[in-house]
Amino acid sequence: MNKAAVMTLILCAGLFAAPANAQGDAEAGGKLFKRFCSGCHQIGESARAFFGPQLNGVIGRTAASTTDYQYSDAMKSSGIVWTREKLAAYIEAPKTVVPGTRMIFWGVSDPEKIDDLLAYLQTFSAPD
Repeated sequence: MNKAAVMTLILCAGLFAAPANAQGDAEAGGKLFKRFCSGCHQIGESARAFFGPQLNGVIGRTAASTTDYQYSDAMKSSGIVWTREKLAAYIEAPKTVVPGTRMIFWGVSDPEKIDDLLAYLQTFSAPD
């Protein structure tokens, strides 16, 4: 095999591997959720608001839209729809994304951990 063919294979392998890694590991995300988030948020079949809103179906949801939680004025007026990218930025630095949020969380700076958390959150759909 010539050098050009080898380089093409290496580049293609890298291109196809990157998106899979960028999606995160839901199992690892579950462990991170328990460690970082579960003190304030619930998720799953019987989830309800706690110190923070329940997070079922959060990706794709409009901020401050669940009815069983009293959101801060900052969150209510944010106009945010929680896309994967917006939620990743919020997990990294909540007060940067929504200045005035009541969420007391220092953030997560590791992109892999953020991807894992998002993969976990994506496994829970919005309640019917």
